[in-house]
Amino acid sequence: MSFKSNFLWGGATAANQCEGGFDADGRGLANVDVMPVGPERLAIMTGHHKMLDFEENYFYPAKQAIDMYHEYKKDIALFAEMGFKVYRLSIAWTRIFPNGDELEPNEKGLLFYENLFNECHKYGIEPLVTITHFDCPMYLIKKYNGWRNRKMVGFYERLCRVLFTRYKKQVKYWLTFNEINMLFHGSFMSSGLYFDPGENELAIKYQAAHHQLVASALATKIGHEINPDNQIGCMLAGGDYYPNTCNPEDVWAAIKSNHENYFFIDVQAKGEYPYYALQELKNNNIKLDIADGDVELLKANTVDFVSFSYYSSRVAAGEKNAAEKTDGNVFASVRNPYLEVTEWGWQIDPLGFRITINQIYDRYNKPLFVVENGLGAIDTPDKNGYVADDYRIDYLRSHIQAMKDAVNEDGVDIMGYTTWGCIDLVSAGTGEMKKRYGFIYVDRDNEGNGSLKRTKKKSFDWYKKVISSNGEDLT
Repeated sequence: MSFKSNFLWGGATAANQCEGGFDADGRGLANVDVMPVGPERLAIMTGHHKMLDFEENYFYPAKQAIDMYHEYKKDIALFAEMGFKVYRLSIAWTRIFPNGDELEPNEKGLLFYENLFNECHKYGIEPLVTITHFDCPMYLIKKYNGWRNRKMVGFYERLCRVLFTRYKKQVKYWLTFNEINMLFHGSFMSSGLYFDPGENELAIKYQAAHHQLVASALATKIGHEINPDNQIGCMLAGGDYYPNTCNPEDVWAAIKSNHENYFFIDVQAKGEYPYYALQELKNNNIKLDIADGDVELLKANTVDFVSFSYYSSRVAAGEKNAAEKTDGNVFASVRNPYLEVTEWGWQIDPLGFRITINQIYDRYNKPLFVVENGLGAIDTPDKNGYVADDYRIDYLRSHIQAMKDAVNEDGVDIMGYTTWGCIDLVSAGTGEMKKRYGFIYVDRDNEGNGSLKRTKKKSFDWYKKVISSNGEDLT
């Protein structure tokens, strides 16, 4: 057998992309709510177009999403039918603390997740909980300027204490921040940062990064104190950079790009700032505001495991070496002529998945958890709503095989695997519904039209077979 008997198979979602119910039961407004579909989305996401509330003439897909807030019991029953061992989901911060700086949490929000976790356990599904998946209360952005403010660490600490205490008997697998390295690329979406003209954006990003790294270490410390059985991990937007050619300038560009990608996880997994980040700060005349005790906190509270997303590999070229770029989204890359691409320009590279797995394991020597992998594609249902998504099956088959090779032939320790968007949901990058990842089709379009009816795709039964065979049957 390739995978250990307790390997955690499942799927992953994020609150802001599936729950909806944006103002239900006392929930407050969050950054992820005010990101509309359309050409402005990328500029808003990166902090270069300021949108702090709903505006006329825009459609905001997170308001309703796929309404899992009201449909979660049916959805979890479908996950159970596939045989999920684990379900990765995230907490909407503003369900627990609507503004973010309250002293007491919102009981209705806490009860929602308590009921959801109970529903998971009814079917023997372990929840894997991301504490913040691109969630930041809008009130904290307006009043405190998001994660550029040190006070955010205290607000996040209060959230963590409440979650670890309330769900002590229900949740043992936790992630502190989703794709924490996205702070450098999607600063508003990731951390509630927006930039005024003339500001030193790099300095602001690094200071916000320090605050999140301190908050993550604090969460790890608190989580272990409240329940020593808790397993707490970090989460990386993974995908190694290849050099475009063997030109040393391209090789150096790839090394530099990988450094930027791994910076956060180097701190979370090793407990200290890596040499290259310290030099980067020095080279850019950035002096971080590091409080007394931060260095010791980071060193003493490294994560138990490293989790990551993987959709595609990337390619880097030196500044002088012009090269065609992929469409991509915030991670646009040099085009790799050896790879096919998805309808959104993401390069399909199963061997790159194995390479990335090995690079991360070599770097940290901690158990790995693949918490996002999947194919975003346009699905066309037949008259009965059925989607014959063989292209998705092909993508997942080749990537699961690559993961199996990493375990079987390379000796990598992998805890589990959760496909991204196991049920169709709103795309974080584009805000679209037509960019679908799920095993379950949801009748909803980019403009919010549709019945929200759930229908199993062909991949539903295929993944059910994969899980029941513990990854042995990929046919």
